[in-house]
Amino acid sequence: MDDQGRTTSSTQPILYVLDTNVLIHDPNALLNFEEHHVAIPMTVLEELDKLKTGKHTIAADCRQAIRLIDQTLGDASPSAVEIGVPIQRGKSGPKGFLSILMSTRNEPNRLLPENLADNIIINQLLDLRTKRPDLDVVLVTKDINMRLKARACGIAAEDYSTDQLVDDVSLLSKGYHSVTGSFWDRVNKVDTRQERGRTWHRVQMIENLPSVHINEFIIDEQGFVGWVKGVRENELLLLDLHQEPLLHQEAWGLKPRDIHQSLALFALLDPDIHLVNLTGAAGSGKTILALAAAIEQTMVSKRYRRIIATRSVQGLDQEIGFLPGTEAEKMEPWLGAITDNLEALHMDDESTHGSVEYILERVPLQFKSMNYIRGRSFQQSLILIDECQNLTPHQMKTIITRAGSGSKVVCLGNLAQIDTPYLSATSSGLTYLTERFKDFPHGVHITLQGVPRSVLAEYAESHM
Repeated sequence: MDDQGRTTSSTQPILYVLDTNVLIHDPNALLNFEEHHVAIPMTVLEELDKLKTGKHTIAADCRQAIRLIDQTLGDASPSAVEIGVPIQRGKSGPKGFLSILMSTRNEPNRLLPENLADNIIINQLLDLRTKRPDLDVVLVTKDINMRLKARACGIAAEDYSTDQLVDDVSLLSKGYHSVTGSFWDRVNKVDTRQERGRTWHRVQMIENLPSVHINEFIIDEQGFVGWVKGVRENELLLLDLHQEPLLHQEAWGLKPRDIHQSLALFALLDPDIHLVNLTGAAGSGKTILALAAAIEQTMVSKRYRRIIATRSVQGLDQEIGFLPGTEAEKMEPWLGAITDNLEALHMDDESTHGSVEYILERVPLQFKSMNYIRGRSFQQSLILIDECQNLTPHQMKTIITRAGSGSKVVCLGNLAQIDTPYLSATSSGLTYLTERFKDFPHGVHITLQGVPRSVLAEYAESHM
């Protein structure tokens, strides 16, 4: 089996042909096909060249992919580039080959009209199959429709799944385990101790909870809330959080409406938690909780010097450069969710509009484009990233690694609302983040429940 997850029935290497969207999704993709041959169509190089300039988010990914291709090909001759250049893999030496698939427009084997780049690539593969019937060729693309067209033409096609960690998002951790009845009915032995006003339980389980991870929560129907701080076989180390204090937390006047919002707010306000990942349906409270906690910690406790708000919106990074005004003015229409939630936080004020303007003037809240975040390092900042479901795993890594000393990253998203055609719930950067950080001792993930926005919104969510 290769890195792509494909089981090979023979020892003959497979020729994997990569589409543009694969290299944008993961600029290092060509390194992930083990001993097999990777080909980049000339059409793909042309598309990368068009997209490498500009201020949109994918420009940097295109440039990174181009640099890796150039580094791999080195000073190889044109004939070697067409045949295949060994892919160097650090100390392990070369493994597999990289070639450029040249255009052969004079060939008669054309099933598809060449008015689209996708069709040109598929026609190239048809030509290649005619010339080399012994060669096992597979098109790798994130574009579902291109895969369908390729298969209709008799070309094997598959998704790029190397960075896909789960096959079913329903298997993702929710960040907590809800236990029916009493949690203590499942405990064989418990050792309880008090330390600095906190209650710790070291428990041995009669029956193991499924896949418990550090910083997950255990909630039972009797009001017990335990925070998992250690996992060892059938033994758990739990911090007793006590449900009542959790439910009575407050940040900038906002109080949680249920236990799940309470756990989210607890994580948002904890200085030892550097990454908070909140998922849930529209109206579940992700943004308003994050914003209230952010303002509380910049205006009251002064834990952070500023709030940096950004969001992933399909088309935003391509269009923002052409909009008039400053960066903040360009970003504001796209960050309406932030200002909407600011208004919600100040609904009871004498003048809501005046309150929001007052807050925007006084709170060190900066609206930044995703492209601005890339390449920067932010110290003592609370970085709020909305609509994370539209980020690729590579983009997610690029942004989170911008967090400097004393900073906290809050990722918000809803896997049911992916707006890009090249991502699915299983390949989204939000899914990747949730899975990769499930054992991070300074991270918390919570899936918020219900739609407490309004009775109307709740009914619509469940009946439409």
